[in-house]
Amino acid sequence: MPYLTSASAGLSSTGTHTGLGVPGCAHPLLAPAEWNELTRPGTPLHWVVLDVADGPGAQPDPHCLEAAGRLRNAGVRVLGHLDAAYGARPPAVLTADAHRFVQWYQVDGFLLDRCPADRAGLPDVRRTTRALRGLRDGAHIVLGHGTHPCPGYAEHADQLVTFSGPWSDYRWSQVAEWTADHPPERFCHFVHGLPRGHLDEALRIARWQGAATIWFTDRTDRAARGFRADPWEGMPGYWDEFVSRIGTGVSE
Repeated sequence: MPYLTSASAGLSSTGTHTGLGVPGCAHPLLAPAEWNELTRPGTPLHWVVLDVADGPGAQPDPHCLEAAGRLRNAGVRVLGHLDAAYGARPPAVLTADAHRFVQWYQVDGFLLDRCPADRAGLPDVRRTTRALRGLRDGAHIVLGHGTHPCPGYAEHADQLVTFSGPWSDYRWSQVAEWTADHPPERFCHFVHGLPRGHLDEALRIARWQGAATIWFTDRTDRAARGFRADPWEGMPGYWDEFVSRIGTGVSE
């Protein structure tokens, strides 16, 4: 599949191999074992998202400073979490949050979560990504659409999250035809509610659909008493097997 030629200048690569993009563990005080595990040598990480308090927080958090520093010292790219609220938060507000992430945590880039996917949202996202690149040389920018956006978004980010949702949807998902014009390292898939027995199948889907950065978990977004759980806040129950599968590959 051909690479972009007109818009790829300055875009950093994750490499050509399948690896993990961690959408954001719980706060290091609540999930110390998870953050420690992410620094284990040999873990195939493309990047890890740091979400202090729905963004950078009001002041530097010493526990997050330590966790981010350990990851970066281990050679892992750390991304600051920015909530675009599907276009409800203007570029200036997102840029202010990004500036705090850079100043306090020395992040390597940003995940623009809940990113718009339609053409109407593209101008603001374009302005935002330009401002983000001005804050950090070589900033790695991931647009978290969670679905296939209009193709124009691919010109303004290093990676696009083109699926984020439950296994019950992922196993029947279809890839947009325009993605074949770009290499797999441009795309990310996040899948929750994935049983251990279907892990190989999910890995094959990601490869067939051309997504090189993935995060699969058996955790779900269902919780008791009407509260919605965050399926990304902890490690999957099959963490060691997941890492092993990526390292060895899955035959088609």
